[in-house]
This record gives sequence, structure tokens and C-alpha cells, in this order.
Amino acid sequence: MFGLTCRRREKLRRQPFPDTWRQYLKRRVPLYLRLPGEDRRELEGHIQVFLEEKRFEGCGGFALTDEVRVVIAAQACLLLLHRETGYYPGLSSIIVYPTSFIVERRDYDEVGIITEETGPLVGESWDTGCVILAWDEVIDSSACEHDGYNVVIHEFAHQLDAEDGITDGAPVLPDRSRYRSWARVFGDEYRRLREMLEADGETMLDEYGASDPAEFFAVVTESFFEMPVHLKGKHPELYDELSRYYRQDPAGWGNLAKGEG
Repeated sequence: MFGLTCRRREKLRRQPFPDTWRQYLKRRVPLYLRLPGEDRRELEGHIQVFLEEKRFEGCGGFALTDEVRVVIAAQACLLLLHRETGYYPGLSSIIVYPTSFIVERRDYDEVGIITEETGPLVGESWDTGCVILAWDEVIDSSACEHDGYNVVIHEFAHQLDAEDGITDGAPVLPDRSRYRSWARVFGDEYRRLREMLEADGETMLDEYGASDPAEFFAVVTESFFEMPVHLKGKHPELYDELSRYYRQDPAGWGNLAKGEG
């Protein structure tokens, strides 16, 4: 079965990429234009596999189109370049709303007290095989590729984080020896961000990353792809860990480096 899956995916990756889809990417996903040519071709192949294997659903009266599916798939697959991938094996569906959606949460503290929260969200990743996105936020956060904010990248970073069964800011690494370095760098940087915010200091990282280690990983992944030059300059060890994990060096994408400043 595994061999059949590999062959099917390879066949999909080799299919001609529709020019209409490429125009969607050029118009809606500036990061696509920053990629080296070989990376663009690899990304296009991943997109075709992703769209074949994942189910998209429109909610709240939202009508799905090829543009919606391709734009979301491209940013999700950006995180998969140069790595052996199961294409988010725990993910089965992407639900898309036209705008922010309401989620009700019920949390239990250590003594069993229940807290219920209801509020609008623009993206959420569930460990039950689902990512939920607001289309207007997908478009807005994709359009500005230098602000360190991208809702699709954020939520799919959570999916990668959850592949070992625990969403804790430590995704599956290719070598067990890497976990010690990852824990040290991410632990130090996470504590430093919390300390900076408590002291009202300035930081390039979104303060939402101080919520917990899982959110920190998602936030720094956004910065890695959208503000790589700044991240590398201010947090070199963090950048290095992410570069080794994603097997990419976006700070070296020449056009991105010029535009980021």
C-alpha cells in the first residue's frame, strides 16, 4: 500500500501544473514569487498531491473555488519543501469560512472547574484532522509577506507540531540527537520573549507567541518565512534550528531580503 501511495503521489507531482493555478499564485501568494525556480516547481507538485488528498469544505455560505483551494494549498505545502513528507497525515479536511467564525471552548483546570469561552477566530488547527480558516484573513495575511503574519502558515505549523501526538512546540525531528538543541534554543527564546513582554520591551516576534510553546513555534515559523532576514539577524540560533528543520534558507531568497527591510 505504501508503495502504491508513493507512486500515485509521484505521478501527481509530475502532471503539468495548470497555468490558471499558477496565475492564482502569482496574484495571491507573493512568497511563491520569492522562491527559486526549482522550489517553485517542487511546490507546484506538492500542491497537486495536497489537493487530491485533502477535502475542502465551505461554511457560512462560502462558495469554494479552485483559487481558494490552490492559494491555501500553496502556503500549506511551502512548509513541506525539501523534506520527506506524508502531506499532513493527520489532516483530512480544510474548512473555509468567508470571514471570522465563532468557536466555543470548554476548559477544565486542575481542580475540575469548567471555564467556557466564546469568541471570533480567523484560524484554528484541530488534532482531530481539521484546519479551519477565514478566507478574508487568508488573503490579507498572504498579501503582505513581510509582516511576519500568515494565518495559513501558522495553522499548518500546528499540524506539523501535532504529528507526534502532542502539540507542544516540538515537531518530529529527523534525528533524536536534534531534540536537545531544539529544546535548549526554543526554551531559551520562549522565556526571553515572555521576559521582554513583561518588561514592556520591544520584540520583532508577535506577542501571541508568548502564550505557550506551541504558539511560539507557530509564530516563529511565520517569521521564518515572512521576515527571515530580521529573524536571522536578531535570533540566529532560532533561525538556524528552523532552517535545519524546514531545510530551507528563506533569508537567502534575494528578492525577499530586499523587500523585507
